[in-house]
Amino acid sequence: MKLIHFADLHLGVESYGRIDSSSGLSSRVTEFLSLFDQLVNRALEEDVDVVIFCGDAYKNRNPSQTLQREFAKRINSLAKGGIPVILLVGNHDLPNAEGKANTLEIYDTLAVGNVYVASHPDVYLIKTKSGVVQVATLPWPRKSVLLSREENTALSFEALNRKIEDNLARTINSLAQRVQKDYPAVLAAHLWVSGAQIGSEKGMVLGQDHTLLLSNVALPAFDYVALGHIHRHQMLYQDPPVVYSGSLGKLDFGDEGDTKGFYLVEISKENGRRQTRASFQPLKGREFISVKVEIKDWDEDPTATIIQTIRAKEVAGNIVRLHLVIPEHLLHFLREDEILGLLKEAHYFTLSREIIRKKRPAHLPLVESLTPLEVLKTYLDNKEAEPKRSKIILDYAQNLILEEMARDEGTSL
Repeated sequence: MKLIHFADLHLGVESYGRIDSSSGLSSRVTEFLSLFDQLVNRALEEDVDVVIFCGDAYKNRNPSQTLQREFAKRINSLAKGGIPVILLVGNHDLPNAEGKANTLEIYDTLAVGNVYVASHPDVYLIKTKSGVVQVATLPWPRKSVLLSREENTALSFEALNRKIEDNLARTINSLAQRVQKDYPAVLAAHLWVSGAQIGSEKGMVLGQDHTLLLSNVALPAFDYVALGHIHRHQMLYQDPPVVYSGSLGKLDFGDEGDTKGFYLVEISKENGRRQTRASFQPLKGREFISVKVEIKDWDEDPTATIIQTIRAKEVAGNIVRLHLVIPEHLLHFLREDEILGLLKEAHYFTLSREIIRKKRPAHLPLVESLTPLEVLKTYLDNKEAEPKRSKIILDYAQNLILEEMARDEGTSL
């Protein structure tokens, strides 16, 4: 049994992009669609048995018709290719009010073949090329359902969250009891498991999250636990594998340094016992790159320093933010046209400055009480001159003073 697990597409993210004149779409949208295409092509090439999507298809709850069309094209390619697709409803897929349709519900309404929309906890028995697989589903819970009950209306936010967590744990146990031992079983859930390392989702949370313990999901009834909601891919447990596939692409600088992709999972029977192997499959997309340059007070060519730092990064085609920390008196040395010319190789860039302004010391020694060499040293210290340069200047000044003293002594003799 071979399956693909992915999540958190968030189609519709347009930040750090630009409009493509030919399609009218943001370059960020076309980037995410390209990543989705890579996954679909891989699923068809690998002839996988099932694809499990663990929630958050779109950036928001009201995706445009164009985004819905593009998402449907990819799902249709999988379904027509003979690959069943499970679509789990995530928090970004839910409507604002009870009674409204979620963003994935249309597939159920149209009864699209080979596509299963998991809006409620359930166990699906899916016939595949390699036999039957059971997929227990746990979509994002609706707080409005609990709040509609009179006994819950007086609960505090924290108490309501605890009640949701208790309900989720009981639901997973109930699903585990419904699973048949004769067939492979997968738990697909959109939730936060305690201990998971977060990424860009921190800035996209629509409300305070409830969390479950790892022990609530890592149940022996399941051969694999496919999770969505956390954007950083990670395996939390080995037996059974409890896995966040992470977001399919990089959403913002919170994903900088992360590798994005999906999981290819194989469930086989060895020595009378099912074994699961899960391997992360990286996808190639744009990188987010932060460049910070701190210009020293003694830098004679700050522009050259900045350009050298930028060239050490893979700027071309990526999303870049340049942050300059520069002393105020060196601002007029910047050749902005050269810096901006280099940044234009990026797909998108931002430039910010942190200007360091000098403050005069509150108490300086009286000049009359200092020797000329001490006056010079005080000046260099106040300017924060490079130590090596200061030593050269002080040594040179000392030699001049000694020469002058020797000359004066010779004259007096």
